[in-house]
Amino acid sequence: MESEQDALSEGMDLGTRAAEGQEKEGEEIASQLRAKEQEIQTLSDRLLRLQAELENYKKRTAKERTESIKFANEGLLIDMIPALDSLERAIQSAKQNANLASLLEGLELVSRLFSAVLEKAGVQEIRAQGKMFNPELHEAVSVMESGDHPDNTIVEEVQKGYLLNSRVLRPAMVKVAKSASGEEAREEGEES
Repeated sequence: MESEQDALSEGMDLGTRAAEGQEKEGEEIASQLRAKEQEIQTLSDRLLRLQAELENYKKRTAKERTESIKFANEGLLIDMIPALDSLERAIQSAKQNANLASLLEGLELVSRLFSAVLEKAGVQEIRAQGKMFNPELHEAVSVMESGDHPDNTIVEEVQKGYLLNSRVLRPAMVKVAKSASGEEAREEGEES
């Protein structure tokens, strides 16, 4: 009987030890779970802060972009004000004395000031007179018969064209030469 009791007591000890082992294991798992939950909470908080920072950055850059667009031409406009002042002085001078020479001189000064401002801003005039017609730089408004100029040569500039940093801002409006002999030959062919 003693051996049965010893066996029974030993079985209980094993069961108790197993239960204690499972309990320690459960506590360890619960501790790891709490640590992971804490880590998840920390990462969630960090993610929320980063999202808020990103939204603030987007709002700030949108505001800066709007301000930049709003005042992008400020420097150019400041440079143009003296030209406007000169134009107003020329007009005032013309009103006070009807001297055409002084008026012309004043207008030429204003023209030079405007040209200087545009050049400073990267605007260049397209020189067209006497050049070959280039559809990327020129817009033909008419074709003129000419025995003095080769075909597709610009014989007259109707309106100046401009480039902005080598990109066409406005094409030059031009009249282009067409040889008179080519037209006559075509007309003779139509008559036959």
